Amino acid sequence: MVKELLKPIREYKKVTWLTPFFVSLEVVLEVAITFLMARMIDLGIDAGDINYIIKLGLILTILCLISLICGIFSGFFSAKSSSGYARNLRDDMYIKIQSFSFANIDKFSSSSLITRLTTDVKNVQNAFQVIIRLAVRAPLMIIFSLIMVFSINRSLSLIFLLIIPILIVGLYFIINKVFPLFEKVLKVYDKLNNIVQENLRGIRVVKSFVREDYEKKKFVVASDKIYKYYSRAEKIISFSSPLMQFCIYTSMLLISWFGARLIVNNSLTTGQLMSLIIYAMQILVSLMLLSIVFVMIIMSRSSAKRIIAVLKEKVDIKNGSKNWSEVKDGSISFKNVSFSYTNDQDKLCLRQVNLEIKSAWTVGIIGGTGSSKTTLVQLIPRLYDATEGQVLVGGVNVKDYNLKVLRDQVAIILQKNVLFSGSVKENLLWGNYKASDEELQQVCRIAQADEFIQQLPEKYDTKIEQGGNNLSGGQKQRLCLARALLKNPKILIFDDATSAVDTKTEKQMEQALKEYLPQTTKLIITQRIASIESADLIMVLDNGQINGLGRHEELLKNNSIYKEIYKSQQEGGLPV
Repeated sequence: MVKELLKPIREYKKVTWLTPFFVSLEVVLEVAITFLMARMIDLGIDAGDINYIIKLGLILTILCLISLICGIFSGFFSAKSSSGYARNLRDDMYIKIQSFSFANIDKFSSSSLITRLTTDVKNVQNAFQVIIRLAVRAPLMIIFSLIMVFSINRSLSLIFLLIIPILIVGLYFIINKVFPLFEKVLKVYDKLNNIVQENLRGIRVVKSFVREDYEKKKFVVASDKIYKYYSRAEKIISFSSPLMQFCIYTSMLLISWFGARLIVNNSLTTGQLMSLIIYAMQILVSLMLLSIVFVMIIMSRSSAKRIIAVLKEKVDIKNGSKNWSEVKDGSISFKNVSFSYTNDQDKLCLRQVNLEIKSAWTVGIIGGTGSSKTTLVQLIPRLYDATEGQVLVGGVNVKDYNLKVLRDQVAIILQKNVLFSGSVKENLLWGNYKASDEELQQVCRIAQADEFIQQLPEKYDTKIEQGGNNLSGGQKQRLCLARALLKNPKILIFDDATSAVDTKTEKQMEQALKEYLPQTTKLIITQRIASIESADLIMVLDNGQINGLGRHEELLKNNSIYKEIYKSQQEGGLPV
């Protein structure tokens, strides 16, 4: 785990090493300053040697300035290295997440990934900064101060051998109690983020069902849990302060008591006693700093494990070993395809699907809710991989293609129309960032979107709010279609993508598509028979299996499910 966490340092290795270097210099100077102050008291002030006092005073002033400069540099370099480290860590995680398949994302959940990219990275960044600075300063200060204490008076140094174990045992107990609480906090953070995400995405639903109070209650419960765990952790950590004070003041009293007796017996000088007290403070404060380091490491340990889980996650969809770089045509073939989201043979969504689709065909896919229509088409661009069997595009197994090449030739318009913050034009250019304004207008006319775009305040430069909330459902669908058309794909998939469009507009779009993309294979998932009655092939899915295949007239004669859907739409006054 440590090796993986060190990788993001990269270009910040130099400043990372400079931090402990300047910290070490600062520690050496502080120890030396205390030693020289004792010399000034014993050889200058007690002896009444003014020249020695001035000489040593100048040296102490210079050393103090150098120590201050070292402290400034160590702070500067530690801030720079920790910020750069966190940036690289976030970048590595985000890049890895971009390579995830839908299955990988489902495993973590989007709210958990957001927590890992923000809260967890911040925890690890704080721990990293503490390690390269305090974790270097504290041990060095303890070692050098103990050496000086032993060199001054061995008998008094035994006080530390009694006090230090008490402090270590107490800090270990505190740390051991705090760690499980921080693990619980991070899990609740995931839940809190999920609540906020769902609430903001579905704010219109929340308000229409007057569920604000319910949503507030959910948020407050999660927030209270975080408060409870944090407050319990802080209460336990707060015991470190009185423990520290007990050890410091006990050490002071013992050193002062025994030191005064030694001064009376001329076994110790006043300067040495003063330096012993300062060294005692430095040792015990450094131990306190070490406890802070341990607490930070413990807080970040859970975060680090969660980050490593993302970085080490095995991406289950990669470029094929043969790495085909061209899709010949839009023909599609399913050969004994079965699929399970959990790779469990007992929980198959698709079962033994066999299907042949010729290039340039228009294929309709219809079936009840939960019949796995969307699941079927998601196997074509490898958003998921088939659990069993083969999916072929252009006569080649999709697992043998370069992913970018395959997905560039398969445009899919999902049920949930996703638009991003930015202008209408910027959203359209997702289909082809090199497209000209004329090409943009052409695909928008085909998608029946140009008319409403021209009525927008700034036309193609009109800003789209987050999630496209300033557009209607039909407008978003038409923009998503135009964006997909810009790819000029060999396969175009409509996943119930015209549900918010009226029948007249849909027919206009259908005719325009035939003229603009005559060689493109079109797969249309729909609940409206009117949308697919002229298709070259219609597939009826039921419970993850093909229940019927044929043209509109054939299915009306020999498929009960299709006839039932057709009849219900006729009787319901829906277009058939």
